[in-house]
Order: sequence, then C-alpha cells, then structure tokens
Amino acid sequence: MPKGIYNIPTPTNEPVFGFAPGSQEKKKLLETYKQMYNQEPIDVPMYIGGNEVRTANKKAMSPPHDHQHVLGHFNYGDSSHVQDAIDAALQAKKDWSALPWEHRAAIFLKAADLLQGPFRARMNAATMLAQSKNAFQAEIDAACELIDFFKFNAAYMQDVYAQQPGSNPGMWNRIEYRPLEGFVFAISPFNFTSICANLPAAAAMMGNTVVWKPADTQVYSAQVIMELFKAAGLPDGVINMITVDGPVAGDVIFKHKDFAGLHFTGSTGVFKHLWKEIGNNIDNYRSYPRIVGETGGKDFIVAHKSAPAKEVATSISRGAFEYQGQKCSAASRAYIPSNMFDEVIESVKTDVESFKMGSPDDFGNFINAVIDERAFDKIAGYIDFVKSQSDAEIVVGGGYDKSKGYFIEPTVVVTTNPKFKTLCEEIFGPVITIYKYDESDFEGVLKLVDSTSDYALTGAIMSTCRYAINQACKALENSAGNFYINDKPTGAVVGQQPFGGSRGSGTNDKAGSYLNLLRWVSPRTIKETFVPPTDYRYPFLG
Repeated sequence: MPKGIYNIPTPTNEPVFGFAPGSQEKKKLLETYKQMYNQEPIDVPMYIGGNEVRTANKKAMSPPHDHQHVLGHFNYGDSSHVQDAIDAALQAKKDWSALPWEHRAAIFLKAADLLQGPFRARMNAATMLAQSKNAFQAEIDAACELIDFFKFNAAYMQDVYAQQPGSNPGMWNRIEYRPLEGFVFAISPFNFTSICANLPAAAAMMGNTVVWKPADTQVYSAQVIMELFKAAGLPDGVINMITVDGPVAGDVIFKHKDFAGLHFTGSTGVFKHLWKEIGNNIDNYRSYPRIVGETGGKDFIVAHKSAPAKEVATSISRGAFEYQGQKCSAASRAYIPSNMFDEVIESVKTDVESFKMGSPDDFGNFINAVIDERAFDKIAGYIDFVKSQSDAEIVVGGGYDKSKGYFIEPTVVVTTNPKFKTLCEEIFGPVITIYKYDESDFEGVLKLVDSTSDYALTGAIMSTCRYAINQACKALENSAGNFYINDKPTGAVVGQQPFGGSRGSGTNDKAGSYLNLLRWVSPRTIKETFVPPTDYRYPFLG
C-alpha cells in the first residue's frame, strides 16, 4: 500500500519538433530513417510473457511508398499462441494488480521520458517507414501524442483514485478502484502509433494485464513500442503482443471465461461483429465485459455564408489530406454556400496542385502513400465510380499509381446530389466530396449534415457569425463527439480535446481523459463503522 499521498508531476503537452532545414532533429531523424531502411531485414517476434516467440510463418513488412523493399518479417501465430498470451496475462495479473499505483505510474512516466529522448527518432522513423507518414505527421502522433498519453493518463489515474465519497460521524466511507477481473484484449489500427500503444497501456496503467493484437501493417513500429515498454521496466506478461489472424484470436479470446474487456480502434463493421461475438458468449464470462471502441467517421466541414473563403479552403486542404485522409477524423465531406463556392473550390484546387507526393524521407512531400494494396484498390474504386457518374465530377486529382508505392492523388469531388455515394460512405483515403448549398438555407443544410451519415465522430462549423455558430452547435449536437469551431475537424490533443464519437463511430469513451481510464476499473465501495450498535431497536419503536 502507498505510504504517502503522491502527486504525479503536472503534465504539459509535448512540444512538436518543426524539423526546419539544418535543424539537429531533422538531421537525426533522416539518419535514423536511412539506417532503418538500409539495415538487414529484421525478424519481429510475438511477445508472450517473458518470451520472444517466432514461428515458421513469416510475413513481409514493406514501406507502402516502396512496396518492393522488404524491411523485415514478422512471425504469424495461431490459436495456441493466443492461449499462451492469455495464460501469460493471467499469470502476471496478481503481482501487477497488487503493485502500488505509483509504481505503475512510474513505469509509464519513464516510458514518456525515454520517448522524449533516445526512442524519439526511432519511433518516428519506424512510423514513417511502415505507415508512410511524413515527418510532421509522425512527430505529432508517434512521439508527441504518445508522450502525452503516458503523462496525462498517469495524472488522470491519480485523479480517479482521489475521487472518494463523504462520511458521516461514526463511519468511514471509501472507494477502491480495482482492475477488472480477468484480462483485457486490445485491438489497434495502423494509422496512429500513439493509439496503438495507448490501447494496451491505458488498461495496464489501471492494473490490468493485456493481450494486444496490432494491425499487420503496423507491426514494424509495434516492435519499437514493445521495446520502449521493456526499457521502461514493464514486467513480463503485463502487455503481450500477438500477431495472428483476427478470427483466430477472437475464437479463443471471446470464449474465455476470464475475458474482461475489449479496447478497440478500427472499422465499424469489425466492432459490430466483435460486439455480437461477445454477446453470443455472455454466459461464459465471469463478469460483464467492458466494451470500448472508437470506429469510423464521415467527418464534415460546413461553412456559413459569413466565413472567409480562404479559411474554409485551408480547413479542407489540411483536414482532408493530411496523412492521405487516413484518419478517422479526416474531413471527407464539405458543405459550401453558394456565395463563396467558386472561390473556395479555386483555392482548394490551388492548394492541391501545389502538394508534392512521394517518400517520407523527402521532407518536401506533403502527401505519401496509402497503407497497402487493399486500401489502394478500395479508394481507386471510389474514384472510378465518380468518373462514371453524371451528377458528380472530379475538379482536381483523381489519378493513382501503385507501380512503386500505393500513391493516390488528393482528390476533390463536387456533386449536385446531396446523397451521393462519396458523401455518405467512409472512404478512408485522400478524397473529399463537396456539396454546394443555397446560402439562404443554412438551417436546411444543417439538417442534411446531421442526417446524411450514420457516423458521429468529428465535424466543423466555419463562420464569423456567432448566431450561426450557436445554431450549428445545437443542430449538430449529436452529429460529432469532437466538434470544431473555425478549425479543421482533425488534430485532437491529449488533455485538450478528449477524443471519441458516438452513433456508428463508437462508444465515445474519450481517449486522452479520465473517462477512458474509468472503463478499466471496477470500483468497490467500503463502509467501515467504528462503534457498531448492540441493540436492533430503532427509536421509532419506543
């Protein structure tokens, strides 16, 4: 038990390196990138308990922007490895959950400091290589946001434990925040290295042990995450990384009586399927599992007639095309009033035509490759569909080429159909669809924005009219869990804009806040009476 009331160092958001020409951080990152690109192919194991597990089934890892180059291989497992990971998590559970909270916090605070220093360039370079992020996108994700997750979550953990009930004379009431009974299963996506680390780490910080399955396309940087955890002193078995087929993992995990929770970021379809699997197995579990998921988005920008056209255009250019639109928060539909439509379109076209596209090691490239061939083919299919329709046109972009890397030009679609396919369906790529509305029908377009998509993750209103901003805030109250006023709908910062949405976008448990951590504990209320009564009779009986 703690022998003092300890205060976590007050967290502040990690400053973002600018990578200016001639800067030391740019030089170091480029050197690390080239070293990792040119090194002998690596062999990434699964991490189960204290063991690095390798198999005969090897899968190649290649940069999306240079898919013929092999960075290395990772080891693909089967159901036996899933069971081994569960066993390792359960074996580690007793000691880890009994470890005083300040020691758990210290591990992740150390991980943050290691990432600030010796791991920073390597984590960023791995993300640039494996996930085709430019240096700035890697920096704000793999370094800064992950450092913030570790530091702010440690402070939020202290805040959670400090929330205690009042007590009347003669008694003492208290709440202890127990970890869940069993193990947590974390499934992470490819697009944010910080999310990949935070999904298992948030649950582990609160005393849980975890089986973690990263996306196949993120394993290269996932290994760096596991090495960071080990360097920070995370005990064996607390976070176990497996690389297996999703249904194989699910068939073992969702039938296990000690399955206690799912921490998920990924597609809406997969999340719904997993929820059904958990429901079908509900009678098998020791407790009702916690289900936390952040899924898809069809995120919007709606401009009021009072908004400056250039500000609207920039929010589109950045919000839609940073990291090739492969953000669940990326702007993929925009509603522009008739009074500024032509000016906005011309400004966006100018921006897009100025974008350079290519490998992340050229810092002049704003656009890089999409993650893999499957994503490339899906996005290209949407672009081809647009080209075949009479009620939509591509005003800039529309090209694609996968001969060397999975490159798709940032593409702007304009449609006259408010229910056009690319206005309604999640594409997850560098494609935005713009709809022109009558500048006098702001109320009507707000209803359209709210009713067009099943998602409710992020959205933005652009306006200089406070009445219009207030109107939009009310009309779009349930349309986005993260709502932006005069900004692009991306770029949530830990400790500033807790992230998550509802409807088809997830359970809105707000990563980067105390709300998420509360999902990984099971409170126990304790009442202690100092002098118990010795007579059952109450005064009213007299």
